[in-house]
Amino acid sequence: MDIMDSIKEQVESNDILLYMKGSPNAPQCGFSAQTVQNIMECGQKFAYVDILSNPDIRANLPKYANWPTFPQLWVKGELVGGCDIITEMHAKGELKTLLDEAAPAE
Repeated sequence: MDIMDSIKEQVESNDILLYMKGSPNAPQCGFSAQTVQNIMECGQKFAYVDILSNPDIRANLPKYANWPTFPQLWVKGELVGGCDIITEMHAKGELKTLLDEAAPAE
């Protein structure tokens, strides 16, 4: 499978997906750590891809997303943004609303 097809499949098959450096329990950069903290405080489960252990994704996702930096949060197949946008949305209460709508509580 082509790497762009792989990215498309990941984005479309996960309601909430974070491309980040490291893992939620061991982020490998401050921006990823901040983004994970914001998402976790909203209380929703989410999928993640460690771009450090997936160099093909790291190299091609910026082209796919037309967004140059990491982390990247995708919700329902749409790019929400990176650390600054997620942090701002979280501060305004918008992130929790978005994530709750994407993955309703069970």
